[in-house]
Amino acid sequence: MALISVANADSIKKTAGDEARRHPLMLAENTAEPEQAVGADGFRLPPQRQKSTAPDIPPLASDKSPHDVAMAAEKGTLKNPYSYSTMDPALVEAGRKKYMSVSCNGCHGGNGGGGMCPPLSNATWVYGADDDTLFRLVSLGSDELQKQGYTRKGRENVVGPMPPHGKIVKTEDDLWRIIYFIRGNFRGDAKDIKW
Repeated sequence: MALISVANADSIKKTAGDEARRHPLMLAENTAEPEQAVGADGFRLPPQRQKSTAPDIPPLASDKSPHDVAMAAEKGTLKNPYSYSTMDPALVEAGRKKYMSVSCNGCHGGNGGGGMCPPLSNATWVYGADDDTLFRLVSLGSDELQKQGYTRKGRENVVGPMPPHGKIVKTEDDLWRIIYFIRGNFRGDAKDIKW
């Protein structure tokens, strides 16, 4: 029987945890734990209060409100301008900052793993997994989405209406970055990616 030192056991646990959190399409693995900023009172700042260290990424979409974009676009035409073919960790982080800044985490959890609302990190999508549907769902809310002819395709244990956030999220580009974060935080099997 082999004995493992405490340091080796911690290293093994950390490696296993990192492996479980890696997205199937991530460009580069970030194994370094980020330093957590400390406020004036000496306590650690929560992630949403920390200054972003993500590089400045020029916007690829408009500065129109997501609500206005969703109302004007033909059904099925909205597509994220940020490519999912390989996930860019810097863009995932930029999207996470936007996700936290508009309090998506309050209902869907800090990493999109769910809470009082469905998780965003698994393969189940209540109205569909495509960009157009997800953009409209966040922008218009589930009630307006259903009025436009969209129907439920999947089911989660937690069921509730999605309120409209198309006027809370400031720009179309901000929402596409949030959706990019959601895609980058997927924890399922690569064969289940349908977007």
